Amino acid sequence: MTSHAIGGRKLSRKQGPRLALYKNLIVSVLRYERIQTTEAKAKEIRPQVEQIITLAKKGGLSARRAVIAALPNEPLVVDKLFDEIVPKYADRTSGYCRITKIGIRQGDSSPLVQIELV
Repeated sequence: MTSHAIGGRKLSRKQGPRLALYKNLIVSVLRYERIQTTEAKAKEIRPQVEQIITLAKKGGLSARRAVIAALPNEPLVVDKLFDEIVPKYADRTSGYCRITKIGIRQGDSSPLVQIELV
């Protein structure tokens, strides 16, 4: 078997903990609009955050239900997404996130970045 069309970073975690990490980071970006994390994690969640914002921009009940399915148990974040974040990006088709390098972490020298909503 070949490993074609298999993408993404494993981040030294099994699938369940890795997906939970991604969900928590996505919720944090949407809640606080700016977080500090490692470069690999930020590069991995950026497309997912942009995909959720694009889905929310469609509006309507089906889009809201799809966002709720992607972010269960986060009603305040879903409301903020539809009420505050989406109107801010009405004129933009993509590119909602910015990743800025801020240095290296002292403990393990991993590159730290700040991912924020533009």
